[in-house]
Amino acid sequence: MNTRITPLPPLAILAGVRTPFAKAFGALADVSAVELGRQTVLAALERANLQPDDIDETIFGNVAGPADAANISRVIALKAGIPQDRIAHTVQRNCASGMESIITAWKAIQTGRANIVLAGGTESMSNVPFLADERLKAWLIELGQLKSTWAWMKLVAKFRPGFLRPVPGLQLGLTDPTCGLNMGETAEILAKENSISRAEQDQFALESHQRASGAWTRCFYKGETFPLVLPHAAEPLTKDVGPRANQTSEALAKLKPLFDKEHGTVTAGNSCPLTDGSAALVVMDAAQAKAAGHKPLGYLRGYAIAGCDPKRMGLGPVFAINKLLKQSGLALNDFDLFEINEAFAAQVLACRSAIASPRFAAEHLSRDSAIGEIPLEKLNVNGGAIAIGHPVGTSGTRLVLTLLRALKEKGLHRGLATMCIGGGQGYATWVETELEAGG
Repeated sequence: MNTRITPLPPLAILAGVRTPFAKAFGALADVSAVELGRQTVLAALERANLQPDDIDETIFGNVAGPADAANISRVIALKAGIPQDRIAHTVQRNCASGMESIITAWKAIQTGRANIVLAGGTESMSNVPFLADERLKAWLIELGQLKSTWAWMKLVAKFRPGFLRPVPGLQLGLTDPTCGLNMGETAEILAKENSISRAEQDQFALESHQRASGAWTRCFYKGETFPLVLPHAAEPLTKDVGPRANQTSEALAKLKPLFDKEHGTVTAGNSCPLTDGSAALVVMDAAQAKAAGHKPLGYLRGYAIAGCDPKRMGLGPVFAINKLLKQSGLALNDFDLFEINEAFAAQVLACRSAIASPRFAAEHLSRDSAIGEIPLEKLNVNGGAIAIGHPVGTSGTRLVLTLLRALKEKGLHRGLATMCIGGGQGYATWVETELEAGG
């Protein structure tokens, strides 16, 4: 199905910031998704030289959905001091939730609902709850309905220790209910179908760590993060925990496959880790930003969302990129830098292969030729989620922020940020550092 989308006027990204990211159950384990978001909102406002009452609406992406903060965006906004009469809501598109928040903000602005919006994402994968076994739930319900001691004794006799075995919410959340595969198993499919070797995956992972570590060494990432105050520590967290400057190919090669233990190639080393973190952007209409004298970090010019086979969800970026190029009239080589979220090395490498494949273009995209080439030297130039981490509701925002800053650093103009989405979707966004005359 081809649905034509009317282009929106450019969206100005006034400023953006993120927390340092940390592996789940580590440095940020005691920091809730609400608190991650609250501190990020305050830091974003400071970067944009705005006050809480300058914000008309807050939209955050979040996947895990804390039970005590069902509309987490509203809770974050109020705790950050944004006035009660300013609206807020939460969006959820799995891994692309943080990207969805930006597009939703764009539409809110263009319909006149808001002038300045906070858009972002927050995720505490450390605090995804454990769930009760269904047998235990049934037993407890029956317990609450008992009316006699005799019935209580009979019910106690039915109890089994196995009822107490918890069900990890993360495990359920990372498994697609339509195809029955977890995300790692879908990456194994792509590795096998595209003949992507273990060595290729490990090399890609190694370069992610090297690039991310190098970006921290030259203070690139310091420019988009802020010191995150921790509840039980004397010092704030000031740096991503994941990147390893001393990572080696030998160490990566020693890791065992996680998802296909006999024939697999996807390991903890060439996959993104479970991660905690938050990111936020302050956005408004580009024409209004210019009139108000703002100097934006950059602009959002277009986006596309596409669906694909849930078993091959990692190829979502290919379908989204193809759709965006058709809508915009641009070609792949019109973009200076690219970000593809590194859910798995196999997934990113499979996307590069499909994008360059005439056969894939003909069979799956109704194209006469391949989309083009994404050179490795233009892809994830500051490393990616394999090293930095992937807080699922946050990463989409982080990709846009990092890409714009990378373009600025290198004096380049146009970038493409894209990501795969569990369940079989892809998201792509087109950003620019400056608007061309008449843009």
